Amino acid sequence: MRQAELERSADTVLPTVYGDFRAVGYHDPDLACEQIALVYGDIPTRGVLTRLHSECLTGDAFGCNRCECGEQFSAAMRAIVAEGAGVLVYLQGHEGRGIGLLAKLKAMQLQENGLDTVEANVALGLPVDARDYHIAADILHDLGIASVRLLSNNPHKLDSLRRHGISITERVPLLITPNEENLPYLQTKRERLAHILPQLDGFSTSSS
Repeated sequence: MRQAELERSADTVLPTVYGDFRAVGYHDPDLACEQIALVYGDIPTRGVLTRLHSECLTGDAFGCNRCECGEQFSAAMRAIVAEGAGVLVYLQGHEGRGIGLLAKLKAMQLQENGLDTVEANVALGLPVDARDYHIAADILHDLGIASVRLLSNNPHKLDSLRRHGISITERVPLLITPNEENLPYLQTKRERLAHILPQLDGFSTSSS
């Protein structure tokens, strides 16, 4: 149950290697953490190209090859700049599909022993995916956005945003070519988590 309203705390220019964004910072009362929306250009109220990016320290900062998160982040930023306007909401508290950094590392260790990403979370007694996107919806509402073209392969994100009052005018694929390290992970996301990943069709599933 919601305890308090989202609070906008900062709004400043953020020069990046992709272009100059507005960094709009928020205090998230539910997760007791800080959230950020990166806004590029003059965004409309409807049909805004949008990415909801779950934090992934190992992929986004360390360049880990076991997931596609860092490459998705870069691709989304480039797509937004190419569009001329858009938003990337970077969601803290979503590490490891919501189980946290240390639990994610433990799950990765179990994957080294043969479990897939779903089985590893279950073996730890944790949810397969604990994320919710109501804070992202609140941020979009605060920015005056009523509908989005969502950069995502995950139907759960679309369903969650709709439940929280954001219309989806289009799902825009964000497809990353797999490597040897992340292919089993991506195959599991497609086969067990219903992610839409047609780029995997030409790859063997023997390792998943």
